[in-house]
Amino acid sequence: MFNQTSVTEFLLLGVTDIQELNPILFVIFFTIYFVNITGNGAILMIVILDPRLHSPMYFFLGNLALLDISYSTVTVPKMLQNLLSTNKAISFLGCITQLHFFHFLGSTEAMLLPVMAFDRFVAICRPLHYSVIMNHQLCIHMTATIWIMGFFHALLHSVMTSRLSFCGLNHVHHFFCDIKPLLDLACGNTELNLWLLNTVTGTIALTPFFLTFLSYFYIITYLLLKTRSCSMLHKALSTCASHFMVVVLFYAPVLFTYIRPASGSSLDQDRIIAIMYSVVTPALNPLIYTLRNKEVRSALNRKLRRWL
Repeated sequence: MFNQTSVTEFLLLGVTDIQELNPILFVIFFTIYFVNITGNGAILMIVILDPRLHSPMYFFLGNLALLDISYSTVTVPKMLQNLLSTNKAISFLGCITQLHFFHFLGSTEAMLLPVMAFDRFVAICRPLHYSVIMNHQLCIHMTATIWIMGFFHALLHSVMTSRLSFCGLNHVHHFFCDIKPLLDLACGNTELNLWLLNTVTGTIALTPFFLTFLSYFYIITYLLLKTRSCSMLHKALSTCASHFMVVVLFYAPVLFTYIRPASGSSLDQDRIIAIMYSVVTPALNPLIYTLRNKEVRSALNRKLRRWL
């Protein structure tokens, strides 16, 4: 699988070149990561333990919480370690493994969001057929499919990147191993890798993005044309608002990073954007859902009262 290369490890240069900022950044990112683990962990726990939340909507929300925890855990602990350590090395195998799981979990989340939008479309536009359409078997099959597709999408990139030759340069201008920074260090032909990144990853990002917005277009059209009750319209839109906010926060930086041409790339810009979608957004998701979703808030309150 791995090509012969003179590079046995990479050095992750991190978030900034200003060493004096590292302790401050450590506190900030550790706090955000703690909020992520605590918030998403709480959502995952109540979705599993509370029978009232055993529905397709919360089944998908539980998957999103698990993805957000795992997605950040791929990059943040290593970044935190490097902020306080002078040894910023990561082995070649560790680098490829990090790249694989980052794209595996990221692409799986990208494909989960339109599934969640489709669930809201059926619930609002086909309420009488909701339990028949969104049955337990379909939910399991859709979820398993996107996890498997995400894994093989990432496997394609990790295998293709591992087969490149790295002839000496090993300073990765990023806080984790991603495809673009590694391609900058490769001494062979990387045109196929770039084509796969733009085409395959672009398709993985753009197709779910348009499917998600197509679902919301139909929802809004249906509500405006069929619903005459302002209170019902407000309730339905409020139900979708939290998911819509998550979609915008996730897709905007991802599309900006992976769809634009390499010639327009800036390493510093890529690092800042990567912090948004790999560190900040996963921590915001549970806050968005718990603040806007009454059922989630009620379930959390019930569990807290029972424990206290």
